[in-house]
Amino acid sequence: MTVPSPELDRARAAAGAVVDPELPMLTLVDLGVLRSVEIEPPTRVVVTVTPTYSGCPALVEMRADLVAALHRAGFPDVDIRTALAPPWSSDWITPEGRAALREHGIAPPGPAPRRGRGPVPLRLDPPPAARCPRCDSPDTDQLAAFGATACRALRRCRGCGEPFEQVREL
Repeated sequence: MTVPSPELDRARAAAGAVVDPELPMLTLVDLGVLRSVEIEPPTRVVVTVTPTYSGCPALVEMRADLVAALHRAGFPDVDIRTALAPPWSSDWITPEGRAALREHGIAPPGPAPRRGRGPVPLRLDPPPAARCPRCDSPDTDQLAAFGATACRALRRCRGCGEPFEQVREL
């Protein structure tokens, strides 16, 4: 059990303000990848993150940004750890994060598919519909399963004709 302290609050605030390098409208907290911030005696700050998927190329930058933010906040001894279990879920995106995605023209994910332990099954059924973040129409098509990153899909709204990205349900 961690005992609250001003130093721990300051470390959590510094880490919590770091933005995602691929979705800079979201903090790592809003994206749900910042798992914990703790202080190990005497002064080491230990941050645990879970990437959106195990091969996420942004993880290197997230780690560097967390270290830099904590150094700026006065913590010279920082250890960034990666936890792959349980795996990240798009359900971990906060309501504030979902609103920020929508405000920036990116459709937030729907509920993540439920799956048991073990390998992720291959699904051939069509992806669930996403509402257009611009006009709120549910009449959208998926153009590509992967967008600018593996976590996003490219879609088009039939209502307003605009293309948009959607954070995929994972």
